[in-house]
Amino acid sequence: MAEGADALMADADRFYLTTAIFYPSPAPPLHSLFEVIGADAVARYHRLLGQDTRFTTGMDEHSAQVELLAASHGSEPRALVDEWAEVWRGAFDRFDISYDRFIRTTDADHVRASIEMVTRAQAAGDIYKGTYAGWYCPGDNEFKTDAQLVDGHCPDHPTLDLQWLEEENYFFALSRYQGALEELYATNPSFCEPEHFRNEVLGWLKEGLRDFSVSRAGSSWGIPFPGDPEHRIYVWFDALTNYLTGAGFPDDPAMFARYWPADLHVIGKNITRFHCLYWPAMLMSAGLPLPRQVFAHGFMLLRGEKMSKTRGNVLDADSAVDLFGVDGVRYLVLREIPFDRDGDVTLEGLIRRFNADLANDLGNLVNRTVSMANRYLSGDLPALARADAQPDADVELRSAATAAVTAYQPAMERKHLDEALAALMGLVRAANGYAESQAPWTLSKAGEPDRLGTVLAVMAEACRILGHLMAPFTPVAARALHAQLGVPAPYDEQGSGGPGLDQLLAWGALPNGWRSGDAQPIFPRVEFPSEDAS
Repeated sequence: MAEGADALMADADRFYLTTAIFYPSPAPPLHSLFEVIGADAVARYHRLLGQDTRFTTGMDEHSAQVELLAASHGSEPRALVDEWAEVWRGAFDRFDISYDRFIRTTDADHVRASIEMVTRAQAAGDIYKGTYAGWYCPGDNEFKTDAQLVDGHCPDHPTLDLQWLEEENYFFALSRYQGALEELYATNPSFCEPEHFRNEVLGWLKEGLRDFSVSRAGSSWGIPFPGDPEHRIYVWFDALTNYLTGAGFPDDPAMFARYWPADLHVIGKNITRFHCLYWPAMLMSAGLPLPRQVFAHGFMLLRGEKMSKTRGNVLDADSAVDLFGVDGVRYLVLREIPFDRDGDVTLEGLIRRFNADLANDLGNLVNRTVSMANRYLSGDLPALARADAQPDADVELRSAATAAVTAYQPAMERKHLDEALAALMGLVRAANGYAESQAPWTLSKAGEPDRLGTVLAVMAEACRILGHLMAPFTPVAARALHAQLGVPAPYDEQGSGGPGLDQLLAWGALPNGWRSGDAQPIFPRVEFPSEDAS
């Protein structure tokens, strides 16, 4: 367990996070993008902190289902996944997912990494040959116990027929790691977060661990099993190994030393068993440090049901972008759905949230701040007054900004992304309240230029801070906000290269004032479709 303990000592200057890799399909629906949008917000936040951040995602291409799908399409498996991978990568790019590597399990370096992991487990005496008989769900590539079935079906894929399989496979001796995993959770319970999903993992651990299959026979699709080319490496020693591949294993020892262990695996709650029990045992067997944390997110529900292609109740990602824009969708899914648990959405609810938060509150604040700065001051915003010379209203808004930042940062660290956005919106509401109470339009009519300049400078300063808080979630809109204010963000489009959030979020970080740009709507209001939107 020494390596596991070492893995708890984070490197302050770097951060490595991953998503789970996705099963192949023609295109990603919105609920699949939810995971990668949330992970992207976390990655951007850590870049803004000034950390060397590496972020990987990708596609799990070797499932048995791919062969069947390829045959039904009159195609070869590789040609099919090549086509679909490009569509998924394009969708991630459209949603401004700032990944450093889109891993495909067909990549040559990943093949080498998977073979190396099996070889290490073999050397450790943790691989043996045996016969397995059981119900297999093609939807998630998992053998199911009777206790896992609901009315004879996989609960996550109730429309798919299970397959009864009896075959000779290679197995990984997970049961040998019962004590080591118990020690892991006793000494580092936060290895799996949040707590309510960790409790499920601990329940499985208490029941006792079962060895699991790591090979499949009778197929030419997949990575050949070391020492037995009649078998292919099955799922977990293939799919989970991608996290090592993304850090340079085994080809680039210097890169691997830099980025491993991973700081964070972001996964769906339905695969905690594999990431929180199988994966650490596999790494222990290979003699590698454990990741520092696995964070399981909940599901995006539609009227109380999990969204699923097999159920047919999915939201189309392209249609959502047509309605809300990319940044609008990014904001909505992370504001409406707590990242640590399930959340229910409707189109009507999304439209109401968009208009209330983004078009009305935030958009109106930025628009009137910039418009009045241009109208009343020709865009020349003065420096903020000294702290000891500020009126009570100015002090209150500064305190509101401090409170928002104070709530935002720990929420981001806990991956409670909806809470971070709620803190951001708290500052928006405070700034709008300040504008109403100080009424710069009245100050202009009354001929009070000094107070007018101060009020607009205070409003602009609140907007400047809001732009940095927005940047992980709505990166394009945040850059547009800063451009309109006349204070372009001092970091690149992915959030790298800046001076660090502590400096950026400090009130009065630009002490000499600045000149605003032109006002343009950042989030135009969305109208309800003429059809029933519920």
